Amino acid sequence: MTESTRRTGGHEYEHPQGNPAQPYAAPLAADVPPEWPPPPAHAPAVGGGRRRKRPSGPVTLLAAVALVAAAVGGGTAYAIQQLTGHDTTATDTATPVVAAGKRGDVANIAAALTPSVVEVNATLATGSSTGSGVIVSDDGEIVTNNHVVSGASSVKVRTSDGTSRTARVVGTDSSKDLALLRVEGASGLKAAPLGTSSGVQVGDTVVAIGSPEGLTSTVTSGIVSALARDVTVSTDEGRGSQGQDGDEQWPFQFGGREFNGDTGSSTTTYKAIQTDASLNPGNSGGALIDASGRVIGINSAMYSSGSQASSSSDAGSIGLGFAIPVDTVKADLAKLRAGSTS
Repeated sequence: MTESTRRTGGHEYEHPQGNPAQPYAAPLAADVPPEWPPPPAHAPAVGGGRRRKRPSGPVTLLAAVALVAAAVGGGTAYAIQQLTGHDTTATDTATPVVAAGKRGDVANIAAALTPSVVEVNATLATGSSTGSGVIVSDDGEIVTNNHVVSGASSVKVRTSDGTSRTARVVGTDSSKDLALLRVEGASGLKAAPLGTSSGVQVGDTVVAIGSPEGLTSTVTSGIVSALARDVTVSTDEGRGSQGQDGDEQWPFQFGGREFNGDTGSSTTTYKAIQTDASLNPGNSGGALIDASGRVIGINSAMYSSGSQASSSSDAGSIGLGFAIPVDTVKADLAKLRAGSTS
């Protein structure tokens, strides 16, 4: 039985003659022979065990603190969801997705994060643009580069399982080369855990995931080769977008030189993470991931030795790529969600 019976505090006695019809009274103290031990002052606990005192003072306080901590740990994401109107997002936690014993294992990092990176295909007035994007909420929010979707009349994203979905541009920030997309009615998407870029060090192992040349879910690895590089990119709508044939690449300036074409008159500069992980046209907007499986940057620019050549077949990564720090991305999310189009 699942029910329990609550006692009222009285004591039950079995009739010595076993006659339930005849009431039986417990012997009075006067009738008890003197050699008998006196009855206990309080009724013994069921089962004969000693009655435990209820903890009080510091012990109770510690238990309450533990319960509160557990409630915060388990309920923060839900509370944020209710207050913000968004499902659980990657910014709610920076918990590593790769076990400590597998830290730095590229295969484990790739298996954990590949489902969180998509291919982005934008239709432009001048052609098309192919890039990548990182899922940041399980209800369909995707971060990518502004230059991938700038001037797009329509956008589609393709997940690692080959599913193609229509997305809309929610907000853009050309000054940081960031954009936020949303896949309507999405379900079953896996948000990437966003880490922090403030603790990144030169020499750290990193993994890049994206869709170079439309090759979805391509994984490369390397190290962080420099920090806080001043990278200047164009903010002109549609300038240098990555076409289907791969001839065009996103122009940027670094160290006083222009790469991949003319950046134009309207530019913006940001501090970037430099990496030697192989980046190629189509990696823009993809994830740069640390050894614990957390996103630390959004890949945004790469230098190709064939950028000035007439044929894209000569183009390729030479180990000089740049990513927007994830701390910049997280700080910009609220603005992008609000529909900013700056």
